[in-house]
Amino acid sequence: MNAKPRTLSLKQRGLNFEMLMWIFTRLSALAMYGFFIVGMVGAFWMGARHDMNFADVMRWAFTTSYTHVQSTSVPDLEPWAVWFWRLVASGMVLTATAHGVHGLVVIADDYIISSGGRKFVRFLSMIAMASMSLIGLYVLWTY
Repeated sequence: MNAKPRTLSLKQRGLNFEMLMWIFTRLSALAMYGFFIVGMVGAFWMGARHDMNFADVMRWAFTTSYTHVQSTSVPDLEPWAVWFWRLVASGMVLTATAHGVHGLVVIADDYIISSGGRKFVRFLSMIAMASMSLIGLYVLWTY
């Protein structure tokens, strides 16, 4: 005898914080892929096919900072140093930091039994996320 799987509608399940964070994790991963693709397409559009090796293009695509182009044979750094690429890099830093810290909190929740311990770890995680984000943005915009 086969048991019929129990399915509940969204209205019956309710839209709670955990479900929203599950959705955030999936969407933030897609956003990171999007930032990466924008960086790759932009690099090839600005002439990386001829002036950069594959490792340099990958480094640029993950963090679109013009300092990643200075050590290559790119003749003109001006198109690589515009504010648009800093915004793309800022989006990647913020998204990746939030995505990674949320993953660490989920893992910590599996091992921490007390609710006070979970709250403490979440508080430390928020401080770490804010610190890492601010440091990353500072480096991207002032370097």
